Amino acid sequence: MRILMLVATSVATDARVLKEARTLVGAGHRVHIIGKSVPTDFEPPQGITVSSVGASSVLRREGAPSLSRRELSRPVRFARWLMLPTHRQSTFRRWAQQAVEQGAGFDADVVHAHDYTALEAGARLAELKSVPLVYDTHELWSGRPREYRPTPLLDRRERRIEARLGGTAAAVITVGEGVADVLRERYGWRHVVVVRNTFPSPGPQSPRVGAAPSGLIYAGRLAAFRELETVAAASEPITDDLGLPVTLIGPADPTWLAAFDAGRARVLAAIPPEEVDALLAAAGLVLVTHSNAWENHRLALPNKLFQAIRVGAPVIATDVGELAEIVRSHGLGTLYPPGDAAGMVRAVRTAVADYPALCAAVADSAKALSWEGDAAVLLDLYERLTPAAGRDCGSGGAAPQPSRARRSGS
Repeated sequence: MRILMLVATSVATDARVLKEARTLVGAGHRVHIIGKSVPTDFEPPQGITVSSVGASSVLRREGAPSLSRRELSRPVRFARWLMLPTHRQSTFRRWAQQAVEQGAGFDADVVHAHDYTALEAGARLAELKSVPLVYDTHELWSGRPREYRPTPLLDRRERRIEARLGGTAAAVITVGEGVADVLRERYGWRHVVVVRNTFPSPGPQSPRVGAAPSGLIYAGRLAAFRELETVAAASEPITDDLGLPVTLIGPADPTWLAAFDAGRARVLAAIPPEEVDALLAAAGLVLVTHSNAWENHRLALPNKLFQAIRVGAPVIATDVGELAEIVRSHGLGTLYPPGDAAGMVRAVRTAVADYPALCAAVADSAKALSWEGDAAVLLDLYERLTPAAGRDCGSGGAAPQPSRARRSGS
């Protein structure tokens, strides 16, 4: 089967997209991904091809300097808050238009749209090609954090579009039962399946934690509403009193990062997901944090939780919603109240004291919380999606094009 994936990210550090694509390729399918501003030196995993569409908007061209590179005055911060919805809408609309133009040149048996930003483009391509659409929503789009002026009319429009197009999809995939339940209740959908952000079980050469922790790692997006201000406030006592350095690593919102005081924490740029394993294992404790301010956060089960399980590392997690429930139920680590830096320090102290027992609980949970089970759900969905003839990968049509990221648009 030829699968055309659309995602408005750089692909290179998108663990979920790459994981799903590798799984489908491993089952004999062919996958081409159209991403957004994919690095020109990105080498996709074997069997996957990737191309790119640019990310310009009416307010800023591709590659233009970000406002975050200098100190923002109060009027400029207000202007950014006011205009950011326009910039985002323009960026994603232009990306979607060019993704449709590019995607029209690829033969596909299924179009797989990752997140709301790719949904309209995916639906258009699926209609053009008369093939099924899969809508893979990585979060509750209508409940996500906002760092710009209220947009009630746009929000209602997006909910209507999501309800209509997601309702016509052959299947909707999401990341956890909490999000799935809301989608079923809100839109009346009965075709939602859960494929969690779990990670494959480690191999014999995979990095594993040692007998005691040597640091704390946060590996995820660096942006507002991630509790990173709390991490920064706790970083001095964690580093000085407990002897555990704190590292924040991941793709960043540059404007937010410019104003962020990291305290004693070290901030590093994003690296490929497979390289993160070694850092998590070496540190031994993983920060899985987000705020309680948004519905999406109360439902979220982040990638970094499951990547910690993969290397056997206990977590220091925010006591919020679905995240807290899974940490408690499996004994995966310790919890602290959102916004409470002293509570985070206490949680780290407890995790250090109970480290062997926590590591044992993480190891016991690994089978139930690994990618093998979620991969089976994904593959079963694709088995049911397409008639037997469509599963013949040699059934003609152009093979996906480049093995390197191909640039398109500006």
